[in-house]
Amino acid sequence: MVISTQQARVLMSFLHYLFTVVKRKWISLNRASLLHWKGHMRIEILGVPVDAITKVEALMKAQNMLAERRGHFLTTPNPEMLVLATREPRFKEVLRKADLAIPDGIGLLYAARLHGKRIPERVSGADFLDELAALALQKGLPVFLLGGGQSTLAGKQDVAKRAADILREKYPGLEVVGAESGGQVSLSADGTWQMDPALLDRIRAASPAMLFVAFGHGKQETWIADHLAALPSVRLAIGIGGAFDFIAGEVRRAPLMMRRLGLEWLWRLVRQPSRFGRIWTAVAVFPWLALRDKNC
Repeated sequence: MVISTQQARVLMSFLHYLFTVVKRKWISLNRASLLHWKGHMRIEILGVPVDAITKVEALMKAQNMLAERRGHFLTTPNPEMLVLATREPRFKEVLRKADLAIPDGIGLLYAARLHGKRIPERVSGADFLDELAALALQKGLPVFLLGGGQSTLAGKQDVAKRAADILREKYPGLEVVGAESGGQVSLSADGTWQMDPALLDRIRAASPAMLFVAFGHGKQETWIADHLAALPSVRLAIGIGGAFDFIAGEVRRAPLMMRRLGLEWLWRLVRQPSRFGRIWTAVAVFPWLALRDKNC
């Protein structure tokens, strides 16, 4: 897919309009409300909980969760996910059950500030997965990689297996007890996402403490919510979207400077024009909905 000149003009015109509106509202904010923000708090954006937390704080919370004898459900909400949640009540319900909701999207930081609140930093799901792998090595905990599909690179290996090999190289001694694509994941008549029952049995037999799931947002979070209770060894399960693709080299990440400036979406648009619709949702639809959100 190639972006036409007209599409590019429409996108830039709309972004300019949004920037003007956001700038005016930002100036009108009571800035004192930002100065009173201290520590970790949970806020809501478009009805979805988001933890105002740093990467270090999130990692400490994950470490505490691993010490408890129950499963914990982590999400990495971003603008696309929040827009989807406005259209799919079941998905919003699932996101509201998260034990920890890590802010993975620069748009969430801006949306919070528009309403006089503060999220201290963006915590990329891909970066957080890397930190969790390091934590698993440190604590001697087994991990399982699920999802990601099939690699487009030479060998046609599952992306999860390729990502697992790279994590083992980066963290010698890391115990990866399983890495599978997940096969066909389909929606059942009762509204739950189902896969081959034998795969669920293999995950149980492998007894991972951490489960990383990459089915794409919406599907991965709902699958975890539906099946976490059936996986007694899992202390921490997290949906991580395209993180396996980044680790496995399937998709090249934006340069660090662009990520720090919040322009990763622009990098993805240039590299993958087929994502135009998703990027429009993140940089145009989401800000518009956030501006109109009265409950943030």
